[in-house]
Amino acid sequence: MDLLLDRPALSQVQTVSRNGLKKAVQDYLQELRSAILAGERTEVPALDQVEQEILRRLEETEPFHLKRVVNATGVVLHTNLGRAPLGAEAAARIAQIAQGYCNLEYDIEAGKRGSRYSHVEDLICELTGAEAAMVVNNNASAVFLMLNTLAKGKKVAISRGELVEIGGSFRVPEIMEQSGADLVEVGTTNKTHPEDYENAISQQEATVLLKVHTSNFSIVGFTESVSVRQMAQIAKGNGSLVLYDVGSCFLFPREYIGLHAGETVTRALQDGADVVCFSGDKLMGSTQGGILVGKKELIEKMRKNHLTRMLRVDKLSLAALELTLRHCLDPREACEKIPTLHMLSMSRETCTQKAAALETALSGAAPSLHIGTVLTEDEVGGGSLPGVMLPGCAVAVSSCAVSAQRIEQQLRLRKTPIITRVWKDQVLISPRTLCDGDQQELMQAFRELEQLIKEERDTK
Repeated sequence: MDLLLDRPALSQVQTVSRNGLKKAVQDYLQELRSAILAGERTEVPALDQVEQEILRRLEETEPFHLKRVVNATGVVLHTNLGRAPLGAEAAARIAQIAQGYCNLEYDIEAGKRGSRYSHVEDLICELTGAEAAMVVNNNASAVFLMLNTLAKGKKVAISRGELVEIGGSFRVPEIMEQSGADLVEVGTTNKTHPEDYENAISQQEATVLLKVHTSNFSIVGFTESVSVRQMAQIAKGNGSLVLYDVGSCFLFPREYIGLHAGETVTRALQDGADVVCFSGDKLMGSTQGGILVGKKELIEKMRKNHLTRMLRVDKLSLAALELTLRHCLDPREACEKIPTLHMLSMSRETCTQKAAALETALSGAAPSLHIGTVLTEDEVGGGSLPGVMLPGCAVAVSSCAVSAQRIEQQLRLRKTPIITRVWKDQVLISPRTLCDGDQQELMQAFRELEQLIKEERDTK
């Protein structure tokens, strides 16, 4: 053990701690003893050989559990893969703020304590037209804070069709109960009319009207819902509040992205919502965060809620959010520099061109594989725009020697995993969701696949 730990190459390993290195050596020696005792080995390898084998194992072992993956699925906001990827500028901005101190809650001009919301509030208000704004750590927190501050002990009317459940069993009725609000269900699952809210106010004494965007599903057919504008008109004559959890939305007209679905915060406020909350890591394309906008006195009440400290956003998220908001001041710049918006705005023609170039490159790396292109319907993902498909094109990979499932597994279990989808016995690789540097990983992975196929053929 001591001889191996003092070997030059092993003693200079930086990827694991001293204890981690010691465990790797112990594991190898134990395997060696077991093999000798079982008669599987008749001699002990030289120290050089042992050293190289341990180094090889350490190289294949990823020191971190949270790791970068290549998203080749075509799902832009893939919840399981971290949703919105950040661009190079945002990543650099986070690093700059992380590597030292910053004025998170310090007013430099006044020389005294400041507010962490000041770094982004003016930008959010400029982009949305809101009187005031604040940010918490995610949109679930924003919904809870909004209800706990403005609806605790009050009756809140909400359509049955909007009593949704999102990922992780986050259910609106249970969140309302925990916040202290008293739920008043109105309408039916598929149809809710304006008079349903009017009756909730006049007959059940509801003083808050809540609208929740059904972001992760859609009801089609014989349906009817009440718009924010209609709810605001109803509330206006009764002194009621209109709160809107829009879930995910754009900060500028969706036409810039080439989509005809998705809401904007500006429209929700113009239609009369008193407070609107939404996610930062969905259609905005920034880090995780829950953004609250609306009337100044209502936002101020939420800031003073003791829960706000528990739900507050950190400096790294604020750094990325501020940069994202600045990009959004110019929609064209946003679509170019914010990866999520760039991916969403990618046309089928562009996807086809990228897929053709990728097909050529991968065919050169793995000539034994059958590689072509196929038209696809990519997804927005993240429970953002249900039913909205993105016309795209993907590289389709198959082999006579190994199954599509085996190819998918080999790509997924690499040191840098490549996550794909299997369709009709083919592995699909969508260029829409590839980030900078991903093609190099794909090239190396396909060289590895070529070697795998060669070994499979040699064993037959």
